[in-house]
Amino acid sequence: MNRHLPLAAALCAATFFLAPCLSRAQDDKTQAPASSEKSAEAALPPDATTQGVVTTHGQQIAYTAVAGTITVGATDEQDAQLGMDGKPLPGTQLALSAPKEPADAPPVARMFYVAYFKKDAKAEDRPITFFYNGGPGSSTMWLHMGSLGPKYVETAGDTHLPGAPYKLIDNPDCLLDVSDEVFIDMPGTGFGRMAGKDANKAFWGVDQDAEAFARFIARFITKYNRWNSPKFLFGESYGTTRSAVLANLLESQKNIDLNGVMLLGEIFDFPMGIGVGGGKPGVDLPFELALPTYAATAWYHKKLSPQPPELAPFLKEVEEFALGEYMHALAEGNALSDTEKQSVAEKLHAYTGLPVDYILKANLRVTGGEFEKTFADDEDMTTGRYDTRFLGPTIDPLSEGAGYDPQSSAISSAYFSLVNLYLRQDLKYGAGETYLPDALFNGYHWDMARQSGGRIFSSATGLNVSDDLANAMKTNPHLRVMVNDGYYDMATPFFAAEYEEEHLPIPAPLQKNIEYDWYESGHMAYVRDECRKQLHDRVAAFIKSAMGGE
Repeated sequence: MNRHLPLAAALCAATFFLAPCLSRAQDDKTQAPASSEKSAEAALPPDATTQGVVTTHGQQIAYTAVAGTITVGATDEQDAQLGMDGKPLPGTQLALSAPKEPADAPPVARMFYVAYFKKDAKAEDRPITFFYNGGPGSSTMWLHMGSLGPKYVETAGDTHLPGAPYKLIDNPDCLLDVSDEVFIDMPGTGFGRMAGKDANKAFWGVDQDAEAFARFIARFITKYNRWNSPKFLFGESYGTTRSAVLANLLESQKNIDLNGVMLLGEIFDFPMGIGVGGGKPGVDLPFELALPTYAATAWYHKKLSPQPPELAPFLKEVEEFALGEYMHALAEGNALSDTEKQSVAEKLHAYTGLPVDYILKANLRVTGGEFEKTFADDEDMTTGRYDTRFLGPTIDPLSEGAGYDPQSSAISSAYFSLVNLYLRQDLKYGAGETYLPDALFNGYHWDMARQSGGRIFSSATGLNVSDDLANAMKTNPHLRVMVNDGYYDMATPFFAAEYEEEHLPIPAPLQKNIEYDWYESGHMAYVRDECRKQLHDRVAAFIKSAMGGE
């Protein structure tokens, strides 16, 4: 089996779109590039403020919603010369040396956000949680419209949703009973735009992106007088990567202590990802860490004989095998005897349902894409990547890997349709503007060079931000970390997240600051109703605990 895909395809499939991707057909090809000076500077729309009420966990909560943008500079020096309206302050160098051509101006990013504030709550007593998705390149419509906000998109079941009209429902699991919420779109997505010279280079990269979010948070808490509020981060997918870098920036350089960091679909060490490191000769850990997800998928679809009665005990058995006999067999490499190889293949079959002959042909190493394509081959079906509970018709029966993600196809239209409707109709923002679900990279490659510590990676295949979170935790020993992952997440397997956290370079006493929460769902745990309720309850308890409460 040829695993040597073209680099661009491998990065897209494995790394650059860890948050669910929409079809490129949904991009507005008539839009000016995201870095156009006109799109950022002309007719900056005012913030829109609306009122709402949500009933969540026995409380009826009146809230104020604000949809708007905050403009940040590309450096601290430039940012300090911008007013809260995003324009250069009078008398500053930016104002005095304004270029004749806007395209030659210093780069700025107008970042779109929606904030929800509980009415009549004292700011210093009220936590505030900043939410964002990943990609890199994704807006935050997924968390905003599916998780803990006042509304959610109905996605019951594990099959492709029928066409419109879709259902947007009041969220009984909204987090406003515990915390105010801010959903932030990364630069160049949502209703946000970028402008100035080399804006793409200034904001689209590991460090550049985290710096933009740090400046956004500083400006936000200034604008709304929330400097003394308890502060939490909630990142999903690449958003967890961002959270590690961002937490370190806030703690080490920005003098902003965090109370907690919540991670959903964690990925810090990219070479350990089954879609990134898996497939490289001699790099076997991705296969071992993905095996429990393969097993959970087989359990869910009842492909095992005998079928284990409960999932959690079964997965503990698989985890022990993965880091025991399976790890040893892969470490043996070509020295592994035929007898041992056959024995391990048969055990892998018992845990995954994959045919023994296929496992042997794969040399005991089945990549994520190969598993997705092969798992339900007998039904001519492909399993989801972001959520392996979902199955869809196989695009190409002769392909080695999955040609698409059935879970993304199943729900993307509903999310994109309803975020457009909700923002314009309910929140009164965005009339006449295009909402970008993904950044229009137009061939631009996310910058993997790290300014921090001189670490430089040529691509995502070398990126590891574990040190960043570890440094944040050591800088602030009170910082709490919450790891949330779905058993059926193939993009960022839950066992890999646990492995990453257990190998953070932190003193043993700080390990108690980390908690783990697993869900019988996928990458977006909240798409399953029961798991969204669990997510609320666990996040609410985490926030209270991190504040020194119950």
